[in-house]
Amino acid sequence: MDELKALLNSQADAVEKLAGELRAGLRPAIDNFIGFFHAVDWKEPWLMCLFVFQFALLLTAILTRRNDKAQFSLSILAFCGIYFAERLNNFLRENWRSFSKQNYFDPHGLFLSVFWSGPLLLISMLVVINTLYTLCRLIVKWKRAELRHRAKLVESKLD
Repeated sequence: MDELKALLNSQADAVEKLAGELRAGLRPAIDNFIGFFHAVDWKEPWLMCLFVFQFALLLTAILTRRNDKAQFSLSILAFCGIYFAERLNNFLRENWRSFSKQNYFDPHGLFLSVFWSGPLLLISMLVVINTLYTLCRLIVKWKRAELRHRAKLVESKLD
């Protein structure tokens, strides 16, 4: 019994040590995120317009969930926006003085990836999930109709 307690205590110490190392490793990432959050001027008009645009696309995706053509058009629009993100980042990096107080557009495109491509990818995923859900419902409806048809054929043969 004493061996079991010693083993459990050593395991608990190992878990506690690992948790401490994880906390110490995550601390710089959290500090970087907080620094980034405070460095961005969230009241810039172009940034607010970007958020309104993203919200409008999300709302459109939700409201048109039963309209296949609108969902398809929305997904094509989102994929085109993602495809041209690198070119858009380069253009905005060269012309940031005309619309912004500071340059958010680094050569790697991190800012634009997070605030432009990220939401577009989420909206595209919503459209794909909605399409899969619709297809599953359609398959179930088709199978039920097929089973009803087979049942009618069996009934007609019995009569």
